[in-house]
Amino acid sequence: MTTKSEPQGGAKLLIDLGPLLVFFLVNFLAPVPNVMKIFVATGAFMIAMVAAIIFSAIRYHRISPLLWFSGVMVVLLGGLTIWLHNEAFIKIKPTIYYVLVSALLWFGLWTDRPLLQRVLGSTYPGLDETGWNKLTRNWAAFFLFMAVLNEAVWRNSTTNFWVGFKLWGALPLTFLFAAANIPMLIRHGLMKEDAVPAEPGPVE
Repeated sequence: MTTKSEPQGGAKLLIDLGPLLVFFLVNFLAPVPNVMKIFVATGAFMIAMVAAIIFSAIRYHRISPLLWFSGVMVVLLGGLTIWLHNEAFIKIKPTIYYVLVSALLWFGLWTDRPLLQRVLGSTYPGLDETGWNKLTRNWAAFFLFMAVLNEAVWRNSTTNFWVGFKLWGALPLTFLFAAANIPMLIRHGLMKEDAVPAEPGPVE
């Protein structure tokens, strides 16, 4: 019988952040005219995301719901970006992702359905119900903030600046926010002393 396991450490980083790194590198290093770089990078992003999904399925016999969600959005909006030759589609993808995930988390809170706990339960052993509710609320608010921030950045900056922001702005902000939740998690029963909260899903 095939067992499912969770990606950890470097494998998790590869799955979650690998496609974003590919997008960043191709956008800046592709030997094509500047106006074409975002479209070449988008194509590479789509391929890398599909590769991450396939790797997760083969290696761990599991594809997380958020990886599926992110992958579908990358392929759909990336495809529209290339087909219509309009980079706005790939730029609003993080906004749509953040808003939808935030809405799902708020919905879970309002309906007493621990959606975040179902996705990240193994990451926070021993966390009590109040801790899960606070963590869900915090991430829901953070994702809403990130949606607004992404809109502000892409609408008021160059494409290269926006791509750089995804790697050097959005990613550090996400990790800093995750780290800021650690004291609260410990107060609410987190059993693993060295546990560092993982971002709930691929970075967008």
